[in-house]
Amino acid sequence: MGLIRSFFKKLTLVFKDIKLAHSLFALPFALLSAFLAKNGIPSAREFAWIILAMVSARSGAMATNRVLDAEIDAKNPRTASRALPSGKLRKIEMWLFIVIAYALFIFSAYNLNRLCFLLSPVAILWISFYSLTKRFTRLSHFVLGMSLGIAPMGAWLAIDPSLKFPRILAPAFISAAVLLWVAGFDIIYSFQDIEIDKKQNLFSIPRFLGIAKSLWLCRGLHLISLLLLTAPYVLLQLGPIYLMGLAIIAGLFIYEHSLLKPDDLSKLNVAFFNMNGWISVTFFIFGAIDILVRQ
Repeated sequence: MGLIRSFFKKLTLVFKDIKLAHSLFALPFALLSAFLAKNGIPSAREFAWIILAMVSARSGAMATNRVLDAEIDAKNPRTASRALPSGKLRKIEMWLFIVIAYALFIFSAYNLNRLCFLLSPVAILWISFYSLTKRFTRLSHFVLGMSLGIAPMGAWLAIDPSLKFPRILAPAFISAAVLLWVAGFDIIYSFQDIEIDKKQNLFSIPRFLGIAKSLWLCRGLHLISLLLLTAPYVLLQLGPIYLMGLAIIAGLFIYEHSLLKPDDLSKLNVAFFNMNGWISVTFFIFGAIDILVRQ
């Protein structure tokens, strides 16, 4: 019993450290992409394997980030209490979790179709590569954006691997929108570490542009992201409910940015966690309803 209790305690620490709940950010975009590819509700089997693939890939990537950044995190007061820097977990334990998570991802891809299976190692390499980029490029925010941005394309290919043109452009636009959306809110998140980034010679856009200019860049990225999400409406002949969802997302973007001022970041966590979670969920709910009412 003691061994089992210790196992679940450590597993709880891992899930807490990788912020499993943040899978909510990209997962709804991926699920709606699957709905669009199916032009309806995916089967229970497809649904289950897509969710397992997305969650396991994201978990493996975040755990890799924690291992590779353990020394950096230890020098940052905001992150020093994480499981590895604080000694609550050992690196070998986190590496074991990474191997299992990525194995589950590959297994899920195998159970979806051959194309997903063949592409799964490429996806793992890319989402693991992100953890190194802050050491040499300020574009690390966009690498993270692409890491989450491949989720909608992956979910589409899980349902329809045919790559038919022009339908395949719809998930491509959604993926591009997610890339810019994530890059924007990651820039906002990195406001917390500007001084630490300078001390550790780490690259981030706010370190070089400052908060005021970075906020304007984020606003531009989120505007372009919203515009990109209009493309599936045209390409797949979606209805007014989809557009209604985009209008609500526009309002959420406006509210998110109204919470942030160059001289007042006290509401950063609300802007980052709450608003972006609602943006993702809104996109899925209104897009799915639009599809279902036209069946």
